[in-house]
Formats: sequence, structure tokens, C-alpha cells
Amino acid sequence: MRFLFLICLFLFSFYTVAEESPIDQRIAQEKNIQEVKFSIIPHKPNYLLPVTFNQKIQSYAVYKDTLSDEKLQDIEIKFQISFKIPLLVDIAELPISVYFGYTQVSLWQAYNAVNSSPFRETNYEPEIMSLWHQDKSLGLGWKFKLASLSFTHQSNGRSDPISRSWNRIESNLLFERGNLTVAMNPWLRIEESASEDNNPDLLDYYGHGKIYVFYKYQDNSFSLLSRNNLESGFSKGAIEFAWSFPVHGRVRGYFQVFSGYGNSLIGYNEYTNTIGLGISLTDWL
Repeated sequence: MRFLFLICLFLFSFYTVAEESPIDQRIAQEKNIQEVKFSIIPHKPNYLLPVTFNQKIQSYAVYKDTLSDEKLQDIEIKFQISFKIPLLVDIAELPISVYFGYTQVSLWQAYNAVNSSPFRETNYEPEIMSLWHQDKSLGLGWKFKLASLSFTHQSNGRSDPISRSWNRIESNLLFERGNLTVAMNPWLRIEESASEDNNPDLLDYYGHGKIYVFYKYQDNSFSLLSRNNLESGFSKGAIEFAWSFPVHGRVRGYFQVFSGYGNSLIGYNEYTNTIGLGISLTDWL
């Protein structure tokens, strides 16, 4: 995890200021799409990683209990689909809009012919969000660009004993300085009754928020996610580094490294390291 931090600090040291910031470019693109009725807008990154290596998938305790006769492969396919649909735009002529968002992350044992190539895990995340665009200078070159508030549900659509789900109220605060963007994403979990909560200790591993750092250098995009590291004293956190780079036309290469807990809901309390390589169609910015 420290190694990933050093990589990102090295990359961010080549900081340059763009004529138009990545956030402004993204907002302009979304406004163009919103002019079409029933428009669908990219939300989080959309990517396909045909090769994803999971270091400790064989040691997941939940699979030892439920898949005792099956063998999982440590190389699988991972993909994410994420979009949002505008419901209300520029309410009362203010820079406030409401969207429905949907994100799906799937882990597919596509090369596991012995067990009929099953989908090992799929996480579904619908949300209703309100976005408030801003452009307020904070000094030292920093600007406050966006605030959001949303209700988010996340689950894996499975039955007990491997059912996982939670609901939360979350916000996002985006700050930028040229090509560098920092997003603070705190959340509040909506409590469930003890009889219905199948992952009561989830916040021990997911914490109460995460921080994203994004950086664009020429036509390369870098992102760093940190979740629950400071809150847990670096004992139950996670870090994820991603690099998106040009390949051909709108298709971009995508490299992703993850280390820590909560790589998926089924393994929210399992520590693992993963590395994946593939393509992306859309980035964060």
C-alpha cells in the first residue's frame, strides 16, 4: 500500500495547469449529452479487465463454507458498468440537478470451465443524487467545483448466507487545482434491524468515507482511492490505483491495482491484493 502511495506522489509531482480543467471539460460534455431526450451519461468509469488476478481468493472464508466442492481460479474477468440519467436539470435556473445513477461491478470466473464459468460476485449500486455545480476560488490556486448528496443502495443480490447489502446517505465534495482533483466522499449508513442486517460489522472495514485523488497528464488519467485507512489506523483499510491511457480512438487501456479489504461486498472483511489490465471507455474525468 505504501508503494502505491509513492507511485502517485511521483506522478503528481509533474503537476501542470491546463487551459480548461478536467472537471470543466466533463461538465461541458455532460451538458451536450443532456440536450438529447432520455440521455444516458457516463457516471463512474466503465471498463473491462479480461485479466484480473486475485491473490487470496482461495482463502476467502465465505467460500470455504459455501463452495466446499468447487474450486475458484485466481484469474478472472472484472468489469464495471456505470451511468446516470438526468431527472431534473438546473432546478429553478440554479446549477442544481437531480440524477438517477446505476453502477454494477461483476467478477466473472470466465476461465473456470470446470465449474461452468460462473459469475462469482456482482455488486449492484443504484442511487438518487443531487448535484450542485460551483466554481468558487479558495486561494492558492484551488477551487471548489461540486457538491452532491445522494441516497445509495448497494447489494450483491444473493441469498443467505452470502447475501450482502447496505443503504447509505453520502455526499461528494470536489476540489481542483489545474489538472489535480481531490474528492472527499463521506457517508452515513442507514441502520437495519439485527435480524435483517447480514453484515453488521461492514463499517469496521469500509469506514465512514473515502478520498479520491485524480490527475491528468497529457492524455493519461491517474486515480488513487483511499478508504478507511486513517480511521482504522491502517489496519482495515483499502487503497486502489488506476491508470487510463490512450490506445485507439475512444478505447483506452486501463490498469488497476487494489490492496486491502472490501474489494467486493462478498469479501468486505477479507484482505486481498488484485491487479487487472484491460480497456476503459470512460474515466472519472
